Amino acid sequence: MPHPSKDVLIVGAGIIGAACAHHLAAAGLSVHVLDAGLKGATQAGMGHLVVMDSDPAELALSSLSMDAWRQWGPRMNAADPACAYTECGTLWVAATSDDMTEAERKHARLGHQGVAATLLTARQLADAEPFLRSGLAGALHVPGDGLVYAPNAARWLLTHAPPGVSFEAVRVDKIDEQGAVLADGSRRNAKAVVLAAGMLAAHLCDDLPLAPKKGHLAITDRYPTGIRHQLVELGYMASTQQRDGAAVAFNVQPRPTGQLLIGSSRQIGQADSDIDPMVLARMLKRATDFLPGLSGMNLIRTWTGVRAATPDGLPLIGPHPTRAGLWLALGHEGLGVTTAPATAALLTALMTNATPPLAAAPFAPSRSFDEVTP
Repeated sequence: MPHPSKDVLIVGAGIIGAACAHHLAAAGLSVHVLDAGLKGATQAGMGHLVVMDSDPAELALSSLSMDAWRQWGPRMNAADPACAYTECGTLWVAATSDDMTEAERKHARLGHQGVAATLLTARQLADAEPFLRSGLAGALHVPGDGLVYAPNAARWLLTHAPPGVSFEAVRVDKIDEQGAVLADGSRRNAKAVVLAAGMLAAHLCDDLPLAPKKGHLAITDRYPTGIRHQLVELGYMASTQQRDGAAVAFNVQPRPTGQLLIGSSRQIGQADSDIDPMVLARMLKRATDFLPGLSGMNLIRTWTGVRAATPDGLPLIGPHPTRAGLWLALGHEGLGVTTAPATAALLTALMTNATPPLAAAPFAPSRSFDEVTP
């Protein structure tokens, strides 16, 4: 029996695809979500909800998203406490006086966007997080940042979407102007297709300007550390912009379970899931440089995930420049969980000819295709 045609097919039920389904259904469209269950970046990431400011467009996208997360988070927790939404805030830790200068610049950029933040002296940082090593220069405290368990958050977005969303656990083998062809040869038709499958999308659209960036994570057993904030070194910003080789940075998150989630690393061009012992060792050493007590803790699991990155570091949100009916919500690298709400709001506005909630041009897919087209 043929399936009824929908307004929109969404390929990928991670946090981006789920948020897009939620928003599109709220706009009155019928949406069918297709997902092969291959567990992409949403399943592997830290779930840090953070305002990032490497680029003005990134700052606008992430700050708008944080407004939405503060509305979604309490509702998620009420329905499913395992979504684990918490407004823990972020401490951007400055190891040196040069880092502190960068913290001051970051403070000014966030302030210009209306994001609340406070500069902390070395003594104030030690009082806020005494588990950190001594001798640090200070920090920038961003209290509105938070965390969420992204797989459960994505599930909530689908199950609590407005009427009009359906879901199917199937693998898509091909996308065309009529919709999608599944692995069993059957079709699912729609007026438009949204590709929101991260690096896996490259198998369905071979001209996507995406590059993989593998990351490692580790989680400890439960300990009474008393760490209250997401802790990230100021040097993290530089690690996200590295274009070759492997980069590591101090990034530790206190989970509601009492565990500590440890990152972060980036291996440019690596798409496999294997643990790289050398990179993992570098990452853990970086973490213990800032939190010496970590050296005495048991790690109960390590794993990897693959981020999808664009040439300029901004996601692709909008119509594919040459394929009619195909829309993209891809290339968020490590900010997919944070920026899912604003991505979905922007994409929905573009697809329904409504007023976009922020400038669309910096995210237009055409700009990245132009960079890689001879």
